[in-house]
Amino acid sequence: MFTETSQEMMAFIQRSPSCFHAVKELCALLEDAGFAPLQESGIWDLHPGKGYYVTRNGSALIAFRLPQSRPAGFMIGAAHSDSPTFKLKDIAELADQNYVRLNVEKYGGAIFAPWIDRPLSIAGRVAVQQGDRVLTRLVNIDRDLLLIPHMAIHMDRGMNDGRALNPQIDMLPVYGQAASAGTLRQLVADAAGVNPEQILASDLFLYLRQRGSVWGAEHEFISSPKLDDLQCAWACTKALAESRSEHSISLCAVFDNEEVGSTTKQGAGSTFLQDVIDRICESIAAGAGEKHRMLAASLMASADNGHAIHPNHPEKADKANYPVMNGGVVIKYSANQKYTTDAVSAGLFKVICAKAEVPLQVFINRSDVLGGSTLGNISGSHVALNTVDIGLAQLAMHSPYETGGNQDTLHLLNAMKALYSTEILCTQNGEYQVL
Repeated sequence: MFTETSQEMMAFIQRSPSCFHAVKELCALLEDAGFAPLQESGIWDLHPGKGYYVTRNGSALIAFRLPQSRPAGFMIGAAHSDSPTFKLKDIAELADQNYVRLNVEKYGGAIFAPWIDRPLSIAGRVAVQQGDRVLTRLVNIDRDLLLIPHMAIHMDRGMNDGRALNPQIDMLPVYGQAASAGTLRQLVADAAGVNPEQILASDLFLYLRQRGSVWGAEHEFISSPKLDDLQCAWACTKALAESRSEHSISLCAVFDNEEVGSTTKQGAGSTFLQDVIDRICESIAAGAGEKHRMLAASLMASADNGHAIHPNHPEKADKANYPVMNGGVVIKYSANQKYTTDAVSAGLFKVICAKAEVPLQVFINRSDVLGGSTLGNISGSHVALNTVDIGLAQLAMHSPYETGGNQDTLHLLNAMKALYSTEILCTQNGEYQVL
C-alpha cells in the first residue's frame, strides 16, 4: 500500500513539470471526484454536500466541500505548488559562433550543483493573443532538450574545494549549436499549439527530466523532483477528494510562490483564502459574526516538508528534536514563529492523528541555525485561526531530485483524511472538543 501510494504521487509529479501543470492535474483529480469548478469572476451558487474548486493565476487552487448540515467550522489543509528552479528571461537565447545557451534567472533558493549534467527541458505557460482576447496556454517541451555542462576538473583543479557557482555564468543551459539560433520561439509555440506571432509573454521554467523512483535495501526510500512541496499538495488534495465531514467545511488550499516569499496575488500572503471563505459564508448566509464563530472552531494544517536527519551530517540536526524518513508526519515548531505551531494547534492535531493511528514526530531547528519559513504564519496574517505546521521528513530539500520515505506519503494522506473528517467545538477560550 505504501509503495502504491508513493508511485501514484510520483506519477502526478511526472505530469506536473511546472506549477501550472500541477494545478491542472489537481483540478482533474477533483473533477474525477465530482467537484465542480467555480470562477472568481462568476456568481457562486453552493449546495450542501457538494464539492467545488476555484483557481487563481492557473497556479493556485482552493477546493472545498460543504457538509449537509450547518457548518461548525473549517478544516483546512494547505500546501504550495512551486519549487526552486530557473526561469527563462524574456529574451532567452544567447548565441555565439559555437553554441546557443538560454538566459535564465534563479527562482527560489535552489541548490545549484545537482542541476548540472542532467537532462532538462522547459515547461510553464504563455499568454497568447486571439483576436481581441488574451488567453493562456500550457507549455511542456516533453523531451530531453537542455543540459548545463560542468567544466572538466582538468580546467578547474579547485572545483572540489568549494568553488561557488555563479547563476549568470555557470548555470546557463546549452540549447544547441550555432545553427539553432532563433528556433526557441517556434519550439515553444509548437508546444503551446499556437503560432509564434500570437505569443505575447511567457512564464517558462527549467525542469529535471529524471523520473521518480523507489529504492533502498527494503524499498524504504523515494526520490523525485519537486517533493517539496508537490508531495504535500497531492496528499492534501487527494485526501479532500476522498473524505467527507458531517459538520465542517473541508477545504484544501494550494498556493503559489512560497519559494519566493508568498507575496503575490496567488500566494499565501494574498487575500485568496480570505476571499474564498468570505464568498462561502456569503453563499450560505453566514454573517460576519457567524464567520468569526466558525473560524474560532477551525484548524489549518500547513503542509510543507521538513528536514530529516542527514546520514552524513547528523550534527546539523537538533540533538533531540529531529525527524527520520518513514517516521510519520512531522510537526514543526519555531520559537520565533517561522512555523506557527503552538501548544493548542499541536494538541488538536495530535488528537486527530491519534484517532486515525497516524504516527507523528517533531522537527525543531538547531538553536544556532536559521531555518526556513512556510505558509502557516503568512496565511494566518489574513485569516486568523489555529494553525499547525506539518510536513514529511526529506533529504536534499531544494535539490532538483529530493529524497523521502516510502511510507510517509500514505501517513500524510491518512492524516489529512482524518483532519477533513473532524469537527472541532470551541467551548471557551483555550478549550476545545474534537469530534
